[in-house]
Amino acid sequence: MASSSFHRLSSLLVFVGFLSLLRPCACYSRLFLNSSAVATWYGSPGGAGSDGGACGFGDAVSKPPFSSLISAGGPSLYKSGKGCGACYQVSCTSNGACSGNPVTVVITDECPGGPCASDPVHFDLSGTAFGAMAKPGQADALRNVGSLQIQYSRVPCNYPGVNVAFKVDAGSNPSYFAAIIEFENGDGDLSAVDLQQVGSGSWIPLQQLWGALWKLNSGSPLQAPLSIRLTSGQSGKTLVATNVIPVGWQPGATYSSNVNY
Repeated sequence: MASSSFHRLSSLLVFVGFLSLLRPCACYSRLFLNSSAVATWYGSPGGAGSDGGACGFGDAVSKPPFSSLISAGGPSLYKSGKGCGACYQVSCTSNGACSGNPVTVVITDECPGGPCASDPVHFDLSGTAFGAMAKPGQADALRNVGSLQIQYSRVPCNYPGVNVAFKVDAGSNPSYFAAIIEFENGDGDLSAVDLQQVGSGSWIPLQQLWGALWKLNSGSPLQAPLSIRLTSGQSGKTLVATNVIPVGWQPGATYSSNVNY
């Protein structure tokens, strides 16, 4: 009888262990939970830091879904542009004006020198994001501190009702395609981008030019509509935006897909 009970308990423990492997997004909390960093802020007190910054998102940083809750990242966060679009929760308890409540921010810019480069992890937040860590009515008091020790964690990006968009670079032409890629759910950042021409069964890799800008110099006119395949930066998941770049596409135009992670 005792032996039978032991075997049932062992089987239950194995099953529970198996279920723990299936928990979605646990990788985010395990990877960064309760990690510490330094935070500063830049730009206007209630602003979005800068007009897009080194990721190339332009004035989208001040509009939904980013809504000015953004950050420039030191080298360990910006990752030479490969960190663009990644989402983090930040919070502070090191000052009396801190609320301790987490605020979700997106990496949209680079903080390349000074403390940003010397600190292991440095968030240079927008004035809006820095103030959002404060207790009600104490945003200005917290911003006056200037620099804080904070806690942070990597979290999945979540933009309800928003799909991945492709902002075609103004320098593109029929044989040269480049685009800023934005609003990816999940990892938020990308490790690879590929393009497929209409009627072709093969994918052509794009190169990261800078920030969130990826480019392809094909040497001959590209045959639209063009499909684009994304590979996310942390999980390696792929997503295909089929025929997202239409026939007659224009440099400077933005094309929204009907897909997201």
